[in-house]
Amino acid sequence: MKQNLIRNLAIIAHVDHGKTTLVDGMLKQSGIFHERQVVEERILDRNDLERERGITIMAKNTAVFYRGYKLNIVDTPGHADFGGEVERIVQMVDGVLLLVDAFEGPMPQTRFVLRKALEAGLMPIVVINKIDRPSARPAEVLDEVLDLFIELGASDEQLDFPVVYTVASTGVASLDPEKPGTDLAPLFDTVVEHIPAPGGDALAPLQLGVTMISYDPYLGRQAIGRLHNGTIRSKQEVAVIRADGKLMRERVAGLYVFDGLSKVAVEEASAGEIVVVAGLGEVNVGNTVADPEHPAALDFVIIDEPTVSVTFLVNKSPFAGREGEYVTSRKLAERLRRELESDVSLRVEETGSPDAFVVSGRGELHLAILMETMRREGYEFEVSRPQVILKEIDGVNREPVEELAVDVPEEYVGMVIERLGPRKSELVNMEHQPDGRVLLTFHVPTRGLFGFRSEFLTGTKGMGTMSHSFHHYAPHRGDIETRTRGSMVAFETGETTAYGLENAQERGELFVGVGVPVYRGMVVGENSRPGDLPINVCKKKQLTNVRSSTAEVSTKLTPPRQMSLEQCLEFISGDELLEVTPRSLRMRKKTIV
Repeated sequence: MKQNLIRNLAIIAHVDHGKTTLVDGMLKQSGIFHERQVVEERILDRNDLERERGITIMAKNTAVFYRGYKLNIVDTPGHADFGGEVERIVQMVDGVLLLVDAFEGPMPQTRFVLRKALEAGLMPIVVINKIDRPSARPAEVLDEVLDLFIELGASDEQLDFPVVYTVASTGVASLDPEKPGTDLAPLFDTVVEHIPAPGGDALAPLQLGVTMISYDPYLGRQAIGRLHNGTIRSKQEVAVIRADGKLMRERVAGLYVFDGLSKVAVEEASAGEIVVVAGLGEVNVGNTVADPEHPAALDFVIIDEPTVSVTFLVNKSPFAGREGEYVTSRKLAERLRRELESDVSLRVEETGSPDAFVVSGRGELHLAILMETMRREGYEFEVSRPQVILKEIDGVNREPVEELAVDVPEEYVGMVIERLGPRKSELVNMEHQPDGRVLLTFHVPTRGLFGFRSEFLTGTKGMGTMSHSFHHYAPHRGDIETRTRGSMVAFETGETTAYGLENAQERGELFVGVGVPVYRGMVVGENSRPGDLPINVCKKKQLTNVRSSTAEVSTKLTPPRQMSLEQCLEFISGDELLEVTPRSLRMRKKTIV
């Protein structure tokens, strides 16, 4: 492709504002599928976890053609915990589509992703999506977006952004919210007109910045990045410049560009194109692929530091080794180091023990996705309660503070404020919506949100939504008691019985059902009162020769609470561990007495 016919852009937005759905529409209307082909929803979300949870976890590349122009599109995650995926792709693109819900307006993650785009000097196009919603308010949302641009220090050129109104679910766009469109042509035209063609000199020495790593079972590791200068050819010898300045010579085994959902092999590509390079065995994210005769490294974007850490340990519970394929410290260390190669916002530190590793990430969900991925690969391990990472700034001990956005019906406002008060929160904004809902914005210490989501969903009867994003570091706000109830702890090893569980359920809420293997020290429920309660859930009913009129009455058990991995992480206290295996999640006391 000629350099002036290429447009490199990323789609950024808050979670659930419709990024991946909009990409679906762009792919379908670009003609890459034949007329009768059955195409599933959220085409780019191919990972099992992404489909199950309905969120984008990894940034992904695709490309479409429109009137002779090639549009290289990067779909980015909308959840704050995966912000590292957004930060590293800003070097790949020249502009962004900022997607904003026509009802919700700018949300915490909107601020985060827009700030990164503006700092990188990218040209924005504002896309106000879901204008078909009965409660849509596109004019007010546009004013809120403009205020956000000004607040984040956008340049005059960036403030002069075009606006497109879309309904991503039906694949239509228009430049006037009062005149619905028929297709996405107005959006394509706006991209071609307002996103600048990529810069760079095709005749200069080669410089390719690696921003993603993928793996192919036949081709091995593949480096994905943008050609900033020069031309790269298949079978060419190149220099890979690592972050520490070390230079290694490699040979390009294969060269590919994106075309729709596939990669197409090419013999050469020039400055401005986004390419996939195979054969560079030692390459990692942040490296520069350069001309071996004139090696010059590119500056890599600064990634925000992690805010939460957990300790990964070798499983030492009484049930260790029963369900996992990889259980040793060597296998655990290898897997964590391999994750570092593709996840730039993750940190792994060794401890004084060979069986423990401190893993730091951008939030609980970021770390939980890693744990879930590892357990599906056959790994078995234990993790501690998440801890926030404190910083000393200007001689003051500071902690991360999140901006929390809560959308609830009006009758639950008091409950939310009451529950967040002991968690050292600060209410900064309250907006009453026309449909009777209220949007609350808080500043809450990150540790104050541990365990809050399940409490919030229960308190609002599932009718509230919440989202949060890192906002700033603030002076430590003192102790926070995030859990007011203790644990019910198994008294002996064995299998749970209906008789034992019937007695236990009177003391609190159970996490296990009948016939579940448990061991001494395992957490089997939540006590209804503060403090831990040892309890025998394996107790069997004594048989006698005496008959009773009520002996045959069946035992009535309340269904146990099914705990997800994130809920377990939120629940465990400082003296407890979460045992993660391919088939089970078990909470236990660190010291089994």
